[in-house]
Amino acid sequence: MKKIIILGSTGSIGRQTLEILRKDKKNFDVVLLSTDKNINLLLKQIKIFKVKNVVVSNKKKYEILKKKIKNVNIFSDFKDIDKKIKSRADYTISAISGLEGLNPTLNIIKKTKRIAIANKESIICGWELIKKEIKKYRTEFIPVDSEHFSIWSVIKDYDRSDIEKIILTASGGPFLNKKIKNSIKIKDATNHPNWQMGKKISVDSATLMNKIFEIIEAKKIFDIEFNKFEILIHPKSYIHAIVKLKNGLIKIVAHDTNMQVPISNSIYMGSSNRKFIKTKKIDLNILNSLNLQKVNEKKFPVIKLLNKMSKKNNLFETILVSMNDELVNLFLNNKINFLDISSKICHLINLPVFSKYKLQKPINLAQIEKLNEFVRLKTRALSVISQKK
Repeated sequence: MKKIIILGSTGSIGRQTLEILRKDKKNFDVVLLSTDKNINLLLKQIKIFKVKNVVVSNKKKYEILKKKIKNVNIFSDFKDIDKKIKSRADYTISAISGLEGLNPTLNIIKKTKRIAIANKESIICGWELIKKEIKKYRTEFIPVDSEHFSIWSVIKDYDRSDIEKIILTASGGPFLNKKIKNSIKIKDATNHPNWQMGKKISVDSATLMNKIFEIIEAKKIFDIEFNKFEILIHPKSYIHAIVKLKNGLIKIVAHDTNMQVPISNSIYMGSSNRKFIKTKKIDLNILNSLNLQKVNEKKFPVIKLLNKMSKKNNLFETILVSMNDELVNLFLNNKINFLDISSKICHLINLPVFSKYKLQKPINLAQIEKLNEFVRLKTRALSVISQKK
C-alpha cells in the first residue's frame, strides 16, 4: 500500500485527492491529514480513511478536536510529526492555500518520496527554499496545477533550449464578456464559469491575477525566462498549455475542467497498478471553437505587472503575493470594491517602500513570513485610508 499525506485535506484540492483515493482504498494508506479550522469535515475523513495522524493549525480547533477523538495523534504544528511518523510517505500533496502553506511544505519534504505542490504562493515566494529541501532529501517534485502539470508533461523530455514559446490559457473569469463595475458583489466575483474553486482563487481568476502568479511560478519551476511565456484568453478552459518547440512541433495539452486529472496522474505516475478516473469524451464542439484571444489590458490591468518582474529571484514576488492576498481579503470582507483590487495593486506596488525589495533575495522562511506580515499591514492601512477619503 502506498502511504499518502495530504496537507489541506478539507480544501478543494484535498477533497478531490481523497475522492480519487476513496475509489481505490485497498492500495492506499492515508497516514496524515491537515486542516486549519474545518474539523467537522476532518473528523469524517479520519473515519473513512482510518487516519492516525492529523495536524490542526488553528489553536482553538486543535483543542476542541483533542477532546472529541481518541486513538488519533493530533498535532498543532508540522514540526511535531517527527515523533510519530518515522518512515517516508510515498506521496504528498501540498494543498494548503496561500503563503501559510510554505512552512508545512518545507517541513514535510523530508517525510515523503514524492511531493505534488498545488500551492502557487509557496512556490512563488519560497521556491529556492523548497528546491533546496527537495535536493537535500532527494524528493521527487511534481507541479499539480493544471497548467503547470500540462507544461511539465510536455517539456520533461526536452532540453530548455528546445523551447521557443509556452502559452498558458486563462478563462477570463465571470466578467470576460461583461462590463466590470464597482458594484460587483462577492457572489458574482466568486462564481467561476468553468471551475469549482475556493473564494480567493476565484477572485484571482476574475482579476486575472492567478495567471500572473502562474507565469511567475512556471518561470521558477522550469527555469525559463519570462519572455518565452504568454497568456491567451480561452473561455472554455479546455486547453491548459501550448508549447511551441524550436523543431517546429506545437504541443497542445487539453483535458476536462477537472483537477482530478493532474492529481490522479501525479499519484499513479510510474505505477503498474493504476486506476483511471472517468472523464468526458473528446468535445468536438470545443475543439472546433477554441476562441483563443489576446488579453485585454484595459479589462485586466494586472497583466502589466509582468513587466515589473525581475529576471532574478527576489523578495518583490513575495510583496506581490502578500499585497494581493490582503486586497482580496479586504474585498471579501466588504472593505473595498472589486475594481479596487486591480487598481490598488498596480498603484501600491510602485511605492518605494515596496519596490526596494527588488534588490533583496529570499534567505529563509522567517524573512518571508516577516515581510508578508509587514506588506499585509501596510496594504491594509493604505487601502482603508484611501477608501475613507
